[in-house]
Amino acid sequence: MMENWLSEEELKAKFTVLEDNYKIVSERVAEAAIKSGRKPEDITLLAATKTVSVPVINRAIELGVTCIGENKVQELCQKYDQLHLSNCDCQFIGHLQTNKVKQLIGKVSMIQSVDSIRLAQEISTVSVQRGFVTSVLIEVNIGKEKSKGGIYFEQIESFLAEISPLSGIVVKGLMTIPPADENIFTTMRYFENMYQKLVDIKCKKLDNISIDYLSMGMSADYVQAIEAGANMVRVGSALFGQRIY
Repeated sequence: MMENWLSEEELKAKFTVLEDNYKIVSERVAEAAIKSGRKPEDITLLAATKTVSVPVINRAIELGVTCIGENKVQELCQKYDQLHLSNCDCQFIGHLQTNKVKQLIGKVSMIQSVDSIRLAQEISTVSVQRGFVTSVLIEVNIGKEKSKGGIYFEQIESFLAEISPLSGIVVKGLMTIPPADENIFTTMRYFENMYQKLVDIKCKKLDNISIDYLSMGMSADYVQAIEAGANMVRVGSALFGQRIY
């Protein structure tokens, strides 16, 4: 559920938590970027806004957040017209069913969770019909977890070859979520393998594939992800506090 009915006092408390957390997260992102040999501005901090109320999201944008990501189509559509997006990018980062693609095209600049040929085809079809080119990331199930979507690591290049001819979409990179129960050293290996794969694909200069983004790392491991090569991290609870479900 969303934080739909916050009192003025509760909203102020949410703002305070956000303001404090945004400063901390921004500093950690900058430190990790420098440690990895890059500049802080090379990293996109995407605020994952699932269940977060519109006033709190807009406050995050006021503070300097330039990219937000929603997990659920219905929730995004409910919030969309109230969001202050003139200087903020809006993306979709959750599991996407093909029958809901029509609700997204034109609202989001990027869909980070493309995990099937059928989904890529539907995004392509709707984008072409509406005169858009939609950026997509390929979701990779790096740990081969049955509970998660995504293609397997060894399928990445064949998958790219199949969807690259599609009109109306452009592949901008890869996204992954490593197994949550692994220790940080194992997680780092997953992250490093993804980065190396991104570099390998980029060197091949495939048609209709502009590999710009490696989206990996969330509230628990975004620092390690950046150190391993991520240039986009999806941070929710570390910014907004614990979720309300």
